[in-house]
Amino acid sequence: MNNLQKNRFIDQVFKILGILFTMLGIFILGVLIYNILKVGVTRINWDFLTSLPSRRPEKAGIYTAIIGTLDLMLLTIIFAIPIGVGAGIYLEEYAKKSKFSSLLEINISNLAGVPSIIYGLLGLGIFVRFFGFGGSILSGSLTLSLLILPIIIVATREAIKAVPHSLKEASYGLGASKWQTIKNVVLPSSFGGILTGIILSLSRAIGETAPLIVVGAMAYVPFVPHSVFDTFSVLPMQIFSWTTRPQQGFAIAASAAIIILLIITFVMNGIAVYFRNKWQKKLK
Repeated sequence: MNNLQKNRFIDQVFKILGILFTMLGIFILGVLIYNILKVGVTRINWDFLTSLPSRRPEKAGIYTAIIGTLDLMLLTIIFAIPIGVGAGIYLEEYAKKSKFSSLLEINISNLAGVPSIIYGLLGLGIFVRFFGFGGSILSGSLTLSLLILPIIIVATREAIKAVPHSLKEASYGLGASKWQTIKNVVLPSSFGGILTGIILSLSRAIGETAPLIVVGAMAYVPFVPHSVFDTFSVLPMQIFSWTTRPQQGFAIAASAAIIILLIITFVMNGIAVYFRNKWQKKLK
């Protein structure tokens, strides 16, 4: 067997292994989702969605957890996206290449892989105690904003790097300024990649529990928060609380809450993908 045949054989083996491992992952995921649906779908009804938490599993609902999750995600989007995208644009288009900027880039990339509990401790020290926000929605959203900022910054920079340099040169050749080039050429061309990074970061944030536990998210909140300074609960926290209870009814309720959380995640991702595809069609 010559080198060409050997390389082709290795390519085929790698291809087959890749397909097998992919199918194995899909199968395991399908089994998990099937078990969750089989247990939890019978518990989902209007009362479950609109009822307050209860110590009795048959009366327990997720209304406060849903409202808390939506409020938390809305504030996280407001805080994280403008800062993350703006930082990515500055680092890629305006920052001069130096040892400091290289060190900053390395640190931002490393921060994207820091365990979420570290961000929880940071949020506890800064937002809960130093600024005195307490265990409020504001503290939770600011903590999650710190968590996803590195992901958004890295995704923004990579999307901007993918824009062909010839498009920028053409814009400069027509007399456009740097900001006009960024606004009218770079951002529209890189919008799909930036939005993809935002989708991935929000998908991570919506399922986080550890940092919210640290900053003071409650497992049992018998009221709907009316301001950003109120205490709150979120669906992952509610699910975590129910899975630690010994009653079988709470395990069923936890499965139903997982289904609702998956639906919210899929809807958020679907909306983002829709706008991304719509934007890309405008560019064609």
